Amino acid sequence: MQATNYLYLLIFVCCFGVVLPSQAQKLHTLDFKSPKQLHRFFKYGRDKTIISGHRGTVELGLPENSVAGFETVLEHTPAIFEIDPRLTKDSVIILLHDATLDRTTNGTGKALDHTWAELQQLRLKDKDGNLTEHRIPTLAEAIEWARGKTILNLDHKDVPLEMIAEIIKQHDAYSFVMVTVHSPEQARFYLDKNKNQMLSAHIQTMEKFEAYKKARIPYNRMIAYIGPNIKPENQVLYRLLNTKGTMCMISSAPTYDKLETKEERATAYRAIIADGASILESDFPTEVGEALESGF
Repeated sequence: MQATNYLYLLIFVCCFGVVLPSQAQKLHTLDFKSPKQLHRFFKYGRDKTIISGHRGTVELGLPENSVAGFETVLEHTPAIFEIDPRLTKDSVIILLHDATLDRTTNGTGKALDHTWAELQQLRLKDKDGNLTEHRIPTLAEAIEWARGKTILNLDHKDVPLEMIAEIIKQHDAYSFVMVTVHSPEQARFYLDKNKNQMLSAHIQTMEKFEAYKKARIPYNRMIAYIGPNIKPENQVLYRLLNTKGTMCMISSAPTYDKLETKEERATAYRAIIADGASILESDFPTEVGEALESGF
């Protein structure tokens, strides 16, 4: 069963624009030419698994939300990436998870209190607080890097929805950039801007499921984030959403990624997929790829 899962992923991504590593091509890439191909990629299918790098990755001494981190992950496994757009003082959209600079850079204070020129002088830290050679990227830079390589999922931080919709339009990125939404109202905003916009919707309860259903948000334009834990209540959401063709995502970032050993984490990652999730988001996407391949 598990070996079939991983083999299915490799076959599936090949059919829909994926290039696997060879002597001429070092990255596992997802290259979609149209939003329709993106929508088909995210249609639920039994035994199909997608890995999502939360904030990119924190593995191998690489900083989160860095282009170098994204690219390194793709050297090891097919993956998509959840990233964090934030605004600078002069309204440049950058990638930074926290509102403040202190944890992830050698800067201090709020990003919103600094200009882009000032932030360009900073360096990113790895997960242990060590300075790296890498610098804060802009969202525009990340989008153009991702074109022909992977899918970006833009989390909702302090950037107005209008600005996010506009930058996706400017880059004509509907075939590889999706947006996280926390309510049917946010989902409707993006779909009214462009009917092809792919969504990552927070649907962690039956009440939220009913709200999206009532708002008539199309199921073929979304994946559903159902939470960070394996729990019995997930089964109802799996059944309802999967029947609609919607893939369900669990994020291990705040839970199982905190386990002490790589072996413990690998066991948890396999358990998430066995539970029924078809998208697994993690701070350790390369580890996830290894765990699913070796355990399948």
